[in-house]
Amino acid sequence: MTADSTYTKVMQGLLLIDKPSGWTSFDAVNYVRRLVASVEGKKPKNCKVGHSGTLDPLATGLLVLLVGKEYTRRAGELTKLDKTYEVTMKLGETSTTADGEGEKTIVSDKQPALTEIEQLLQQFTGDLMQTPPIYSAMKVGGVRAYKLAREGKPVAMEARPATIYSNTLTSYNYPYVRFTSSVGSGTYIRSLVEDIGKQLGTGAYMSDLRRTTVGKYSIENAEIIENLDASSIADKLESL
Repeated sequence: MTADSTYTKVMQGLLLIDKPSGWTSFDAVNYVRRLVASVEGKKPKNCKVGHSGTLDPLATGLLVLLVGKEYTRRAGELTKLDKTYEVTMKLGETSTTADGEGEKTIVSDKQPALTEIEQLLQQFTGDLMQTPPIYSAMKVGGVRAYKLAREGKPVAMEARPATIYSNTLTSYNYPYVRFTSSVGSGTYIRSLVEDIGKQLGTGAYMSDLRRTTVGKYSIENAEIIENLDASSIADKLESL
């Protein structure tokens, strides 16, 4: 595929990516932006590529990228979509980041009964108030919370409304609980896991997370990002 202006209109659309662990959402955006630039014959800084909602670096799964000005300006429509996650929760410890990256603290060796876990997964559904993790992209006084936390500054996070449609247990092999969670926009799975751990009296942190749906878009239709190249990316774009 040669880089010429005939591809300018083609490079508009949605790109469904299966984000690997260790990549930030910004890493994925930059990778795709470079491909778009090579196709359009532009510098990467002149190509519009964005995303519809971040995934934590350790998380994997569906990341919806928006390519081209006509799509990046509509990012707000997609950030409000419902999402589904496959969650692994580790009991017995807490983490400063609420996931596997943080410093761990042992809380309890209590092994909750399966029925107790099922009841709590059901309890944490519906409309509820949730406090975002301090290591999050939420802004506090105009500054990202994670930046303040990394600098050792106090971070006061306020509870905010969240909607959790369902939590379905898939397996329990102490200390690991695996479940599927269907949630509304703005819900933090790390906070959900921490709240469940507190109720159980064991402490808990999110040890693994995979996003499988964003609205009508599914991980089944996502591309492995490392498999994309300049000769294929235009064919993978979808219309909104």
